[in-house]
Amino acid sequence: MNLKRKFTFFKSLRFRIMLILVVIGIVPSVIIENGLVKSYENRAVSLRSINVKNQCDILCNQLASEDYLNHTDSEVSNSAMSMLSTVYSGRILVINDEFKIIKDTYNLDEGKYALSEEVIDCFNGNNTTHYDNKNAYIELTSPIQNLETKKVMGVMLISSSTSEIEGNIDVLEQKGALLLLVICILVLVFGYILAGILVKPFARVTRSIEDLTDGYLDEEISVPDYTETELITNAFNKMLGRMKVLDESRQEFVSNVSHELKTPLTSMKVLADSLVGQENVPIELYQEFMQDITLEIDRENKIITDLLELVKLDKKASELHIELVNINDLLEVILKRLQPIAARKNIELILDSFRPVNAEIDETKLTLALSNLVENAIKYNVEDGWVRVSLNADHKYFYVTVADSGMGIPEESLDRIFERFYRVDKSHSREIGGTGLGLAITRNAIVMHRGAIKVYSKEKEGTTFSVRIPLIHIS
Repeated sequence: MNLKRKFTFFKSLRFRIMLILVVIGIVPSVIIENGLVKSYENRAVSLRSINVKNQCDILCNQLASEDYLNHTDSEVSNSAMSMLSTVYSGRILVINDEFKIIKDTYNLDEGKYALSEEVIDCFNGNNTTHYDNKNAYIELTSPIQNLETKKVMGVMLISSSTSEIEGNIDVLEQKGALLLLVICILVLVFGYILAGILVKPFARVTRSIEDLTDGYLDEEISVPDYTETELITNAFNKMLGRMKVLDESRQEFVSNVSHELKTPLTSMKVLADSLVGQENVPIELYQEFMQDITLEIDRENKIITDLLELVKLDKKASELHIELVNINDLLEVILKRLQPIAARKNIELILDSFRPVNAEIDETKLTLALSNLVENAIKYNVEDGWVRVSLNADHKYFYVTVADSGMGIPEESLDRIFERFYRVDKSHSREIGGTGLGLAITRNAIVMHRGAIKVYSKEKEGTTFSVRIPLIHIS
């Protein structure tokens, strides 16, 4: 459990904020510390090189004036070289124009030849300076020139130890490491505290959501500390509102189903009881009652059929039997089938096909969806009205619009007409035999085809449903 809690902390926003603060605080400190040490090293080496070079130039002029290259027994020059090598903890070699070492303050290589690149460059008039930080020394060359002709007669090669500089660098690095350790501890402590302060609003969001889900709160949550927390709470409140609407819709759905299924049964029981309670019932009355019972049975059957169809469309695993269908022919068949219903109210059915359209659809389900739209346009229309069905397409979708001259839908009802059992005018819907499930079935069938449906309506002016469905089925 403790191990799981540790891993949870490492995945938390608090830990990540700490990590960012550590990176921001420590990495620049390391870079600055290394930069300061390097800057000191370069500066110290540069100053040491300049000082040694100046002393070498003075000594080279002295050697040239005393003709040291031909008379190496000069006590003054030898003493000066010995003192210079002692002061800079180094070694001095004097090389003549035959590249022969005529003086070595370490007395190790006198009589030998020095043919190094630095010596040759110096004879060619190029002074050289080389710093070897691994072995901690500076090596430089200085020409011994004829004071009159300025001709290079020899070369002084000096190696100066930089162990003193290296020691100072070690001290700086130790102090820098100690300072980095202090900074690291401060950053960690400060980061932990600051991260805790920064994530507090998110913790409040979590607690509010937990209190809400546990039933301690019934209102919307609000944590406006950050833009992010405000966006999260707004999104949650929107989801909560949607859930409440869905819950109310579910309760209403259950209530409506119970009522819709019970109403025909109640009517049938009343009719049946009337027949049973009477003796010698006239055949005409008997037939009338039986016809009424048959109508109620048909109504019950339609409700159950629509409910079963809706349940099938609700299933995520519901399969579509996709095939290539001519949409023009499909709409003609729908309008032909519904023509008798339209004729009862003298409603004109109009089909506008702007181009031939073939699409990959489930013919049964889409026929049901479009039939519901056209049938509703007929049922909720006025006498001598019209219903216009239009078909068009582009390179990706085909579009079906069903417009009518009917009574229209109130603006406040437009957002709810696709809900199950929702009726704009319940008494009128019951008169014309509606179950309140047709548009819910239509919407589900269209959504299964990865399509969309929109409605535009104005009271007493009519309604238009617009359907958009892909020409090629998207799995």
